[in-house]
Amino acid sequence: MATPENGAELIVRTLEARGVKYVFGVPGAKIDTVFNALVDSNIKTVVCRHEQNAAFIAGGIGRMTGRAGVCIATSGPGVSNLTTGLATANSEGDPVVALGGAVPMADGLKQIHQTMDAVSIMKPVTKFSVTVGAPHAVTEVLNNAFRAAEGGRPGAAYVNLPMDVMMAPAGARLLDLPFKSGPGPADSGAIAEAGRLLTAAENPVVLLGLLASKPANAEAVRAFLEQNKLAVVGTFQSAGAVGEHLLDSFGGRVGQIANQPADRLLGSADVVVTIGYDPVEYWPPHWNKGNARRIIHIDVLEPDLDAEYCPYVELTGDIAQTLAALTPLVNRRERPALSSHLLQAIAAERAHLTQQAGLKNGTPIHPLRLVSELQKVLETDVTLCLDMGSFHLWLARYLYSFRARQVLISNGQQTLGVALPWGIAACLVRPHEKVISISGDGGFLFSAMELETAVRLKCNLVHMIWIDGSYDMVAEQEKIKYGRSSGCDLGPVNPVKYAEAFGATGLMIREPDEIAPGLKKAMATVGPVIIGVPVDYSDNHKLFEMVDERSVQ
Repeated sequence: MATPENGAELIVRTLEARGVKYVFGVPGAKIDTVFNALVDSNIKTVVCRHEQNAAFIAGGIGRMTGRAGVCIATSGPGVSNLTTGLATANSEGDPVVALGGAVPMADGLKQIHQTMDAVSIMKPVTKFSVTVGAPHAVTEVLNNAFRAAEGGRPGAAYVNLPMDVMMAPAGARLLDLPFKSGPGPADSGAIAEAGRLLTAAENPVVLLGLLASKPANAEAVRAFLEQNKLAVVGTFQSAGAVGEHLLDSFGGRVGQIANQPADRLLGSADVVVTIGYDPVEYWPPHWNKGNARRIIHIDVLEPDLDAEYCPYVELTGDIAQTLAALTPLVNRRERPALSSHLLQAIAAERAHLTQQAGLKNGTPIHPLRLVSELQKVLETDVTLCLDMGSFHLWLARYLYSFRARQVLISNGQQTLGVALPWGIAACLVRPHEKVISISGDGGFLFSAMELETAVRLKCNLVHMIWIDGSYDMVAEQEKIKYGRSSGCDLGPVNPVKYAEAFGATGLMIREPDEIAPGLKKAMATVGPVIIGVPVDYSDNHKLFEMVDERSVQ
């Protein structure tokens, strides 16, 4: 592209300078100058079937790469449709930059076609929300949006682009970005105190959060755990941070409700070390209510203090560098007897559960049998993207991953519809990997229209739908509260015909013995495949009871 002539071209040149490869969105009159400028760029414009899904795809790219994904929408409802996707990214710690069209500056306060105070709407769900007020400010604002989205605990940024600003002469050059930037390790005195406290602790336990699963941080986490013989648990979003060689130190995942074996291990700790953890991942009153034990907080940000989460030591800085400095200061060469006893019991329960899962041969298919079969295909060259629902709890608790950011799990806003868009993102970011996304039949139709996008992009994607005909996760919780469910029943959808209508492949798995060959066939098929699986959710009430995994048989 030649020297930018207007604000829209300067936007696109700035995106190119940031290394953006894709922009996801839906066009419209108030943003068409940017779409026009994209034609002459090296950025691929991916038209989506809904703006919310465009934001989901951008969020998936952000989580897998650490670089902000970009979505774009026109004014009015186009921008407001981005809101859920940006709120999800912001809660999940996924870097996203959203571009929204707007009416001309002079009309911003008038009640005309598609006027909307988009900046105010976006402020509560983003880290950064501003209007570009003049074409020469375009590159400054956009670069600051990227810094906000990717810095600290990553999240969403929104840039409002008035139509006249995009059409006006630019008269500005691209910014020369800093050669190197980023935080260093935490304060050395705080690191020394954390090392002293951990060395003296009777039964310390590590709680991993989302940022612990960032690949660079995961390497440092593994060294920290291994060298100091520390027991560890993780939130759902930390999946993959613990290496397979450390499985005997891993008590499992925690989240949603404190009824897992990992909660027993976490509850036994006199000192808890949180790494890359945000309270949105697992609410502190569920795991630390009324507990006076000391917490060591290791993260890029200071936490908001509350009665159930008030760290004794805060190590604020780059997580990997901080762990590298802390690791040699902790003098622990043997695991405490209490942690060892609990971990041995958890390992026995895990082995028993694995054995029982493989023996479940009934129809509809039990969730644990599906977990068992999926575990067999979750090799190092597979990415798995999960939606929200009861199925999500079965997989988040009982499916193991040993590669950072291999499994994408939502537990911030717990948004329905993320799996298929995240799967599309994985196909673009990891084109040589196999990609599986999973939803319930309740969540599937929230983003199912994006199957057309997956077909158009020739994504080699397998999307599995666990079918029970209800919003089961809601129904189970209603039954616990009220003894009955309300508003949770769904009508039938034929996954095979739905897939074929979009030019994809569809198949059904009805028997447990069909799972392995069905998955093999689907993963060998070129292009998107939809698999429908009727599931037996008769044990789902146990997901919400104060029991451990020995009771789920």
